[in-house]
Amino acid sequence: MTELGTKQSVQSIQTNSPTAVNMAGVPVPAGKVSYERFLEWADEDTYAEWVDGAIEIMTSPASWEHQKMSKFLTKIIDGFVELYQLGEVLQAPFQMKLADSGREPDLLFVSQSRLGQLKKTFLDGPADLVVEIISPESVERDKVEKLGEYQAGGVLEYWLIDVIVNKADFYQLSKNGKYRKIALNAHGQYNSTAIPGFWLQTAWLWQKPLPNVQDILLEIAGADYASY
Repeated sequence: MTELGTKQSVQSIQTNSPTAVNMAGVPVPAGKVSYERFLEWADEDTYAEWVDGAIEIMTSPASWEHQKMSKFLTKIIDGFVELYQLGEVLQAPFQMKLADSGREPDLLFVSQSRLGQLKKTFLDGPADLVVEIISPESVERDKVEKLGEYQAGGVLEYWLIDVIVNKADFYQLSKNGKYRKIALNAHGQYNSTAIPGFWLQTAWLWQKPLPNVQDILLEIAGADYASY
């Protein structure tokens, strides 16, 4: 298994390519395959995604900045979710299965009401919140392809964290099924609707070094976290 939140670059598999095998050396199935066949082929140590019936292998490691951001966000969100028993937080590699894709988001949150969708190796349906941390090779995929997939699939909230240019974009699903980009409030904070009561000061994300996680949780949850 990879380190916490590892995300790798994606290349389309050619079935005659010498790299088109899983970690056990089994060649990728020819042509388009069902999601069930993809899961059968993709063993636990094979990093791949399923997109419109095609298998895509992820090949290059994430950067240190990517790893640090993933770990930081996971600890903050998981700490808040655990405090209020709101659901489950999972990080890559763990699949989220939508109608036409099986992706491995950097981080996802599943509320208590959707925990029945969690299977052994994948979430069968949309998460309440998905976070993707952008790498140089993933800009188009995260900002265009996944934005469209997650919107169509019903992911309630989508965060795009760009550690290249220190920029964060936040999207929430409207009643019409379309994402709307949410502006920060006057204090530079983003208020989540998928995780009730959770907010994020985006300036925290660009501090070097990143802030202490316990200090952040104390600021967000106050006395509740202090007593916890």
